[in-house]
Amino acid sequence: MTEWTLFEVFVRSKHGLNHKHVGSVHAADARMAIENARELYTRRNEGVSLWVVPSALITASSPDEKEPLFDPAQDKVYRHASFYELPAEVGHM
Repeated sequence: MTEWTLFEVFVRSKHGLNHKHVGSVHAADARMAIENARELYTRRNEGVSLWVVPSALITASSPDEKEPLFDPAQDKVYRHASFYELPAEVGHM
């Protein structure tokens, strides 16, 4: 098992629109990772879709990069819904 690849597992629930990270599995290949993930994370039919990704292929930002990476978005007011006026017939959102 020391030679098996570590895969990160993402599950989309029946009522969800997006996949959520639920954990990790070790497997010899992607097909085995899907089977292991199905057995481990969807035993009660709570999922409709699985993604498995080799952990080594995931690139993540560092918490130290938070300000330079995310702060520039704050100065783009057009990205905020408060910039637009909603018609009265829309109601509340």
